[in-house]
Amino acid sequence: MSSSHRLDALDRRILRALQEDGRMSNLALARAVGLTPTPCQERVRRLERDGFITGYAARLDPTRLDLGLTVFVQVTLDRTTTDVFGSFATSIQSFASITECHMVAGGFDYLLKIRCRDMADYRRILGEELGSIAGIAQTHTYAVMEEIKTETALPV
Repeated sequence: MSSSHRLDALDRRILRALQEDGRMSNLALARAVGLTPTPCQERVRRLERDGFITGYAARLDPTRLDLGLTVFVQVTLDRTTTDVFGSFATSIQSFASITECHMVAGGFDYLLKIRCRDMADYRRILGEELGSIAGIAQTHTYAVMEEIKTETALPV
């Protein structure tokens, strides 16, 4: 049985409300989901303890932070062995510009999402950061021309 089966309709309303505004007070959350404050707070604590809520964060505007270019990079490793996968995964953790890294099935091994200033900054990242990782055989770069939809909320 999946862990989502332990969620009732009220838990899901709480999760949706907190995804919309993680800074809302417990009183506002309780009102929004139709509970009194104490049981609402108990549910939120349980959702945190059970790992449904993994943290709270502010959403930042990348353009205002001079990180207006988004690049996706397909990475193919030279060998698909446990040690090469492990080494790659460890190396990727140290680069702040790589905001997402996903191991994928298909014609390549990993898909990276990179946020950077501009194409010159990306070329530096490609050469200095990705270029320093052992085991990369090939990369393919896709620069984003326009973001159509960027969503952090999960459908609950």
